[in-house]
Amino acid sequence: MTGTTTLAARPSAVGAPRRPAAAGGRGRRFLYWTATHAIAIALAIMFLAPLVFMFLTAVMSANQALTGALWPSSWHWENFGRALTTDHGVMVRWLVNTLIYAVLATVFMLISSIPVAYALARFRFRGRKTAFVLVITTMMLPPQVTIVPMYIVWARFHLTGTLWPLIIPMLFGDAFSIFLLRQFLMTIPREYADAARVDGCGEIAAMLRVVLPMARPAIAAVALFQFFYAWNDYFGPLIYTKPETWTLAVGLSTFRAAHHVEWNLTMAATLLTVLPVIIVFFLAQRVFIQGVTLTGVKG
Repeated sequence: MTGTTTLAARPSAVGAPRRPAAAGGRGRRFLYWTATHAIAIALAIMFLAPLVFMFLTAVMSANQALTGALWPSSWHWENFGRALTTDHGVMVRWLVNTLIYAVLATVFMLISSIPVAYALARFRFRGRKTAFVLVITTMMLPPQVTIVPMYIVWARFHLTGTLWPLIIPMLFGDAFSIFLLRQFLMTIPREYADAARVDGCGEIAAMLRVVLPMARPAIAAVALFQFFYAWNDYFGPLIYTKPETWTLAVGLSTFRAAHHVEWNLTMAATLLTVLPVIIVFFLAQRVFIQGVTLTGVKG
């Protein structure tokens, strides 16, 4: 009887100290994880703090937004609707103009840049490296240098005041996109295109059916780069467009000037401007990072 009691009590006596040890192990692992990711955590806080500040200010009342309070006393979600409908819904028109600019510029860039990058990566012709160097050197030329002659050209075509001076140049290719696409296409083995030619495909068919499906990460990366650039572009729309064709980047500056005492509406409009870009990035984050990391493997 005594032996049975001793054996029955033994598991509880042995297992009792294990719970604090397990809790201590989890605590040590958490501290180790925090220490190894301290820089990443600090950078994440630095990048997220402005967005959190904008959101909290956007849902404050107008009086509280002027006090510098960090936490809203009452939540005013209607500020987002007011930002969209104020001034006769002018922000909606800016949003439509921005979408037209960003989408058309991205599509035109892909149509013009992909064939150039494919030719520089696959074809063997005299002066190929020279042509590639010339494409790269155009990236070193800031747009402010050419803005005066380009404005004169577009004015002679009576296209100033519209978005076309910003969209049409994308039909002539983008040097940065050509560079990234060319670097990625260089990593795709030539045997795939050679096999397609043996099966009867021409050069264009081999590019469209074989090579480009394998280059989707790079294509998605350059498309996102161009979309983000057009969405956030301020200099180009400021020079070429008029109030009816303003984009969000230009219109938001005038919105802030008109509502400079209503910081809640200004922050709501700013958050509505950056929110689509954040959503697009997170939806395409995996393919975007994959396309960026795989370009430049082979020169």
